[in-house]
Amino acid sequence: MRAVVVVPVLKQARAARAAQADAASVSRPPESRLEEAKGLALAIDLHVVNGSIVPINDPRPATLLGTGKIEEILALLDEFNAGLVIVDHPLTPVQQRNLEKAWNAKVIDRTGLILEIFGRRASTKEGTLQVELAHLNYQKGRLVRSWTHLERQRGGAGFMGGPGETQIEADRRMLQERIIRLERELEQVVRTRQLHRAKRRKVPHPIVALVGYTNAGKSTLFNRITGAGVLAEDMLFATLDPTLRRMKLPHGRTVILSDTVGFISDLPTHLVAAFRATLEEVLEADLILHVRDLSDDDNQVQSADVMRILGDLGIGEAEGAERILEVWNKIDRLEPEAHDAIVQKASNTENVIAVSAKSGEGVDRLMDEISRRLSGVLTETTITLPVEKLALLPWLYNHAIVDNREDNEDGTVTLDVRLTETEAVELERRMGNGPKPQREDWE
Repeated sequence: MRAVVVVPVLKQARAARAAQADAASVSRPPESRLEEAKGLALAIDLHVVNGSIVPINDPRPATLLGTGKIEEILALLDEFNAGLVIVDHPLTPVQQRNLEKAWNAKVIDRTGLILEIFGRRASTKEGTLQVELAHLNYQKGRLVRSWTHLERQRGGAGFMGGPGETQIEADRRMLQERIIRLERELEQVVRTRQLHRAKRRKVPHPIVALVGYTNAGKSTLFNRITGAGVLAEDMLFATLDPTLRRMKLPHGRTVILSDTVGFISDLPTHLVAAFRATLEEVLEADLILHVRDLSDDDNQVQSADVMRILGDLGIGEAEGAERILEVWNKIDRLEPEAHDAIVQKASNTENVIAVSAKSGEGVDRLMDEISRRLSGVLTETTITLPVEKLALLPWLYNHAIVDNREDNEDGTVTLDVRLTETEAVELERRMGNGPKPQREDWE
């Protein structure tokens, strides 16, 4: 479909309320917003025929844009024979309806566009349910009186009938019923994910989570260090569903690497709520790799957006400083002088590693740093000592934290313990065999 992209920019001179409503234009240049909006459109195979930045001095409650701009965009639609307008700004239901009437074309705002992308990308049952739930919550607030069939229906008994129920109310009721069913299904999915997490806690493998702005190169880095075949393309939201894989660190320790959905500025609240169970994988991580695209001029603003979302999830600045390692990615795209300067700056900055996930430059240093960071992390595991290994009990009580002990009828002893990487390796040596992984990934 041929589409026109419009980026409204509210003037900063307006009241604080207007500035807050258009916070993205304050923190990010309009040109960058336009390029990102075009990228979002391309992610669902739309053909963008024109993009424009529209300064707004006085937002109109009915249409957001002024009549002159509406007529200009109408002329563009006729000139390029386009049937879709993407407005990179939140639109009220009334504004969306009025603009569709004025342009005789389909109109979607930023939230609607992101929801469409997520709907295309979701492949697992959990992802599909989360996207549908977010979409229904979004649509529930956009049922507005537009046609005569939304007039009040007759109800009750007698000739005149009671007040009955409007078609809008009936539609909202059906949407709410579907939302309740989806929430129940998601509750079961969440319980299953919690069981998977509980199972992983019993295996002495720390969890490393990749987070970052969309298209920062997380999936490419994930594939580079795990050898996985996760979809990695130069587009926004190339991957959506979380993926977890085992990987070996340079000193032999096994960790679980988690690739999560990319973040974006003004991420719809419906999606944040629906994907909270998925994003909780980040909360469970022992180490968070914040991947940044250093070839993007807006990487500072993008980083602030990511940190804001992590804060909303409950990872504060103090905690984040200990758990977050910044990965400056895509240094292969930089000019030689800029490349050398970034590598030098990263080497002199704490909690920063410069890499190229595409070429592999710096990945070895990243793996060494991950290994160093996790060397002192306590991991939980459950072991059963056979009768011939009961002599290990004193060593375990001296070198590990024993949370629970169960003496079995056959003479074996089952222990829930917490121990460091060095102690885990030593335990495997003394046992003669380490814990065998049951599967190669959890999804």
